[in-house]
Order: sequence, then C-alpha cells, then structure tokens
Amino acid sequence: MKIPLSWLKDFIDLDGLSVEDIARKLTLAGLEVDEIKYVGLPMPVYQDGEKHEFKTSGIAWDKEKIVVAEIREVNPHPNADRLTLLDLFDGQQAQTVLTGAPNIFHLKGQGKLPKPIKAAYAKEGAALYDGHAEGLQLMTLKRAKIRGVDSYSMVCSEKELGIAEDHEGIILLDDDAPVGMPLADYMGDAVLDISILPNMARNANVIGVARELAALTGRELKKPAIKFKTSGDSIDKLVSIEITDPELNPRFVLGLIRDVEIKPSPYQIQRRLKLAGMRPINNIVDATNYAMLELGEPLHAFDYDVLKERAGNKNVRIITRTAKDGEKLITLDGVDRKLTSMNMLVCDESGPLSIAGVMGGAESEVYDASKEVLDAKGI
Repeated sequence: MKIPLSWLKDFIDLDGLSVEDIARKLTLAGLEVDEIKYVGLPMPVYQDGEKHEFKTSGIAWDKEKIVVAEIREVNPHPNADRLTLLDLFDGQQAQTVLTGAPNIFHLKGQGKLPKPIKAAYAKEGAALYDGHAEGLQLMTLKRAKIRGVDSYSMVCSEKELGIAEDHEGIILLDDDAPVGMPLADYMGDAVLDISILPNMARNANVIGVARELAALTGRELKKPAIKFKTSGDSIDKLVSIEITDPELNPRFVLGLIRDVEIKPSPYQIQRRLKLAGMRPINNIVDATNYAMLELGEPLHAFDYDVLKERAGNKNVRIITRTAKDGEKLITLDGVDRKLTSMNMLVCDESGPLSIAGVMGGAESEVYDASKEVLDAKGI
C-alpha cells in the first residue's frame, strides 16, 4: 500500500521524525516499508560505503527554483500555432513562459485572464525529469530559443516533478496555493510503499497506519470528526435492497445524491490519489476512493439514471450475492471478467453491477453527464 506522508500527518503529529525514522518504526512493528519515494522533499544523503537502509527513489525540488506562480495572461506565440505565451508572476517578478500544454491551449489568445491560474513554475537551472524522455531521466532546465522566442523557464507537468507519469498538460494548482511559495513547502511529499500482512489488514488504510504510529511513538491519534447531513424523503420507494447471504454481507447501505455537478476534484485530492497509486476520475468517484484509502471502507457510486433505465423506470432492486461460475462483468478498466462463486457481487435484476469491494462495472459508472448518484457501502 502506498501512503503519502502528508496524508499521515492529517492524523498524527510527526514533527521531529525523519521519513527514515517513520519507515524504521513501521518496519520493526511488522509493516515492512519496501520503498520510500521522495516527491519534492530532500532525500537522505549517504556517505561513501554507508548502507542504504531502505530502497529510495524520487526527486527533490529546489526551493529557490521551483515555486508556485500565477498565470495572468495567455497569448499566442508569434511564430508557432501550437504554442502559447504565458505571462505569469512568480512572487518576485513577472515572467513570460512558452508552453504547448493542451489543458491551457484553449485559452490561447484570450489575453488577460479574468481569474489567474495557479501553476508549478520552474526557473532556469532547476533539476527536473525530462517530460519527453522514456522513463525518468533527470535534466537541468537550460535557456533556449524556441521558434524565435527566448525560453528560460517553464510551467511543469506531473512527470517533470515526479508526481505521476502524466505529461499531457501542466499542473493546475488549487486557488489557495500561495504565489511565490516554494513548491516543496506547499506540496512536497514522500510516499511509503508498505507491505500489509493479511493478519494486519486493520492497517490497510491511512488511519490504520497513523494509529500504528501513534502506538509506536506515544503520540496522539487525531481521529477525524465525521459529520454529515441528510435531507429529503426516504428512498425506500425508489430503491430496495436484498441481501442473499447475511454471513458474507451482513449489512448494505445506499444513499441517493441528486443534482450533482460532475467536475474534476481539487488538485490536492488528485495528487494524493495519484501518489497512492489510483487514477483520479471526477469529484464523485474520487470522493469514494479517497474515503476508502483513508478509512479502509470500500465505497462505490452508481449512476442512478442508468439503474432506473435497467429497471424499466421502476423501483431499483439492488441484490448482493455470490457470482455464478462463468458469469461475466465488464469492469471499469474495460476488462471482460469471468467470475466464479468466490466473487461477491452487487447486482440489480438485470445482472451484475460491480464486484463488491473490488471494482465497479463499466455500464453503471458515474460519468460527466451523471445527475443522480447512488452511493453504496457494504459491511
């Protein structure tokens, strides 16, 4: 399991402990740390011949050269149709940067933006990964001339900063990112890759590992305050639940969320999911995955309109049962899976909807046009 250090710090004060100290304590307690990946934070320096206690990888972000900036204007490149010129402020002075990023290209020629966009900005001399190379190859950002325009800095993609493999666009930070702050201070991280033994499944989530660290260090566990409000009428007339085997699935809960607005999650949520090895989808799906990783409670969201259509616009009947040998389900990753009686399913009267606690089916997934979402939790 991959756990970002920043996420652990939501639940326990780790001040005074190095990443290696934390990894050592967890390993001695039976939560073996296989690797530490540094994402912006400084890596440990070993003397010649000194043994590396843990496998390490990653990149440190120079605090002087990689900072939060805000893009204020987007203008066309005078000599290249596929490039744009960004006028930005790095906290000290205005800069002009070239980019071909597709997630900013649609603003080409707009000029001054009605609302500045926050981005990760690297200055000349910064050490980054080469976004165009195969694998992870370090490079030093150098001054160049691109189609007649001087280029001496850049706005960064996730690959260039070692966050993920994505090089299709630049990182668009959340609005609260402080302009001029070193990016390492804003979102530098380290990821612990931990082997969770079957008899320690209680630790297969962020709070579980934080609880273990609290016991190992004598520090307080900051339990999350879980508060939520429900409104509207009961959904009993819209959805019914049938549990076929209470020993395998003693409890199943559904909630209907209406008038949802599907959009990307805040970047810090996306970043944590990526560091934990998951792919961000949209705000609804990301919320279920985020809660699962944090609490260890599998959740899944279904498109309620799809379920209504499958039910002939009648009461949606949700059934939990084991699969029939040879039964099939196309899952969210597009794989047509052949199931066995060892698989627990969430179904409707038309057939399987998801492999319970593992992966949803493609047909009922939440997508950009979804307006009503059925959120499921099984215990």
